[in-house]
Amino acid sequence: MIFLVKKAMNHDTDAFIELIRQQKQQLYKIAKSYLRSEYDIADVLQDTILACYENLSTLRDPKYFKTWLIRILINQCKDFLKKNKPCCALDAITEPAVSDSTQSQLEFEELLFSLDEKYRIVLVLYYVEGFKIKEIAQILDMNENTVKTRLARGREACLKQYSWNPSQKGECL
Repeated sequence: MIFLVKKAMNHDTDAFIELIRQQKQQLYKIAKSYLRSEYDIADVLQDTILACYENLSTLRDPKYFKTWLIRILINQCKDFLKKNKPCCALDAITEPAVSDSTQSQLEFEELLFSLDEKYRIVLVLYYVEGFKIKEIAQILDMNENTVKTRLARGREACLKQYSWNPSQKGECL
């Protein structure tokens, strides 16, 4: 991957496209942990890719491309949420019909969205994306002990609310 990053930094568009293609599933899952609407997720992903492309020259070390890209995505999600606070009445929202196969997916998403954002993102990065605590600390620019604490508190909140088992490792997402 470092080779592709270096090529992309030298304005190789094909290399950049390949890098994004390799990361697209992970980016989607992280954006999904912040946003519910597929349209909003698509907008944020587009903005993230554009910001990444335009600022690739500011990346100091190619081995941190993935961390840098996820950091841009998280900032884009936060900016989007600040700009687009909910403005419609709750009774105007209708529940879509759900099949049994997607029920556990929706329950997991409901669980995630019931958590405070600071716990939700740490849980997604750890259990769904498989990042180590040290990597999460780098992505979120925080102390490793803070990540451990948020991970523990997020687990506790999940267990209290829905008897969630962390060994499921986000299989619903």
